[in-house]
Amino acid sequence: MKRDITQALVEEHRLILRMLALLERNAPLTAAGRYTNFQFFRDAVDFIRSYADRFHHAKEEEILFEALITNGMPRENSPVAAMLMEHDQGRAYVKAMEEAALAAEGGDTSRTGALAENARAYLTLLREHIDKEDTILYPLAERVIPEGLREGIVGGYEAAEARTPAGFAEHYLHLVEQYEAEATAKAA
Repeated sequence: MKRDITQALVEEHRLILRMLALLERNAPLTAAGRYTNFQFFRDAVDFIRSYADRFHHAKEEEILFEALITNGMPRENSPVAAMLMEHDQGRAYVKAMEEAALAAEGGDTSRTGALAENARAYLTLLREHIDKEDTILYPLAERVIPEGLREGIVGGYEAAEARTPAGFAEHYLHLVEQYEAEATAKAA
């Protein structure tokens, strides 16, 4: 039986999708002036940069994608190249979202539209991106990466996780749960 090399990444996607659902809820409310907790957006940016990007995307980019390339997938004009391009596009949306959130928090309410627009653009991009990874790229990796490379991939994930501070994943899970509880309370 082959060792699974993508299930941990799929699990991480589930938490990322929960944060995207919060962005989807709060962005239009912010644009309409009905949600002014700009700390949420700062926390969302931190979640995206720390959990989704440095933790999750780093495993993809430095470990899984490199294994696919080592196993014959071209670096350019390939699914890996498309995923990397989308990671970069996401980073641009997050930077713009952060700038707008900081300005809005500082009193510049004219930036709430840009904040909501970049949040929506990011969540749309990332939902489609995650779907492509979960339904196309990860199953492809499971089919084509030979058993001899799998232990190294899993070891790479474990090494990346060992470099994170104690309680890292739990912190971001708690953060998402906190904002989900806030959304549920406001909906009641």
